[in-house]
Amino acid sequence: MALDSDTKLNSLGFAKPPSETRVVVAMSGGVDSSVVAAKLADEGYDVVGVTLQLYDHGAALAKKGACCAGIDIHDARRVAEEKGFPHYVLDYENIFQDAVVDEFADSYLAGATPVPCIRCNERVKFKDLLETAKDLDADCMATGHYIQRMVGAGGAELHSAEDAQRDQSYFLFSTTPEQLEYLRFPLGHLPNKDATRALAAEYGLAVADKPDSQDICFVPNGDYASVIEKLRPGAAEPGDIVDPDRKVLGQHGGVLHYTIGQRRGLGIGGLSEPLYVVKLDVDAKQVVVGPKEMLSTRIIPVREINWLGDEPFDSRAEWHVAVKVRSTRPPREAIIRPTGPDTAEVELLTPEEGVSPGQACVFYDTESSRIFGGGWIWRGY
Repeated sequence: MALDSDTKLNSLGFAKPPSETRVVVAMSGGVDSSVVAAKLADEGYDVVGVTLQLYDHGAALAKKGACCAGIDIHDARRVAEEKGFPHYVLDYENIFQDAVVDEFADSYLAGATPVPCIRCNERVKFKDLLETAKDLDADCMATGHYIQRMVGAGGAELHSAEDAQRDQSYFLFSTTPEQLEYLRFPLGHLPNKDATRALAAEYGLAVADKPDSQDICFVPNGDYASVIEKLRPGAAEPGDIVDPDRKVLGQHGGVLHYTIGQRRGLGIGGLSEPLYVVKLDVDAKQVVVGPKEMLSTRIIPVREINWLGDEPFDSRAEWHVAVKVRSTRPPREAIIRPTGPDTAEVELLTPEEGVSPGQACVFYDTESSRIFGGGWIWRGY
């Protein structure tokens, strides 16, 4: 239905009063999502807060610095009580285990370096939770992610956050056009995290000074290996550390303890030059090490591509964009050559070091803040 030119849209983009606009807010218990919920409640929206229980509370209750733990559920509930909107806790432990944790363990054991936060957004938050929001008759779902949704000629577009230091586009590249139509990101335009904390203080939220989550929520203190050994007993099988010619230089206690690009902790001494992990050969139980130049990669195979451009992905022979191959690195100019509807070869104009299977390759417009989606790096080099 076409809107009259005089029809005024509310701040979430709907042509009706906030009080008649229901929005489900995904609340992790942290300051970001709490500010989103409080802000929308203060603006008069019909807010419903939902928090996901993703893993065992017994282990999570005492753990600080992670989302979706027991203390965080308490914090989210307290915000809802203070602001007077309903709050629900949904047990997604089995879904999370099947959709995120198991793949994380298997990917690591296969020599990849997975990014479970992307899979969680893709398979849990923006899939099952989003469907729950629709079941609650919500007009949209809002999150505390630092990313921007803008409406262009072809519909909703994904754009980088105003604050490049907080931008979470790398973790949200797999958001589909259909999901993007339904999602809202009220914090993406803020200049920095201090502005978010200032809003939290303004709304009187007890979480205003709560530290940011740091680790992957189900990996205490960043110790991936111990988590994987619990999930997959016997996974840490010893083997050889070898050079590119497969000459044995030392031994290791399990391939899962190593990542591409690692230099420290190799346990091999007496060398004339620094060596880095350049390949993980899971089948041979070998960690391959070599000089730094062996980490340099120009051609990257990518699959499971989620394309957010206005034209079909394989309608062109080449796309000239910028890409990120790690969340902490700036976008670099590249050429994407589609090899199918959701596969491509990405050529980096400047080689990158430490590119690893299991990481994401995210596509950015070189002339604006727009994100064109991305895919998964899937083959060793």
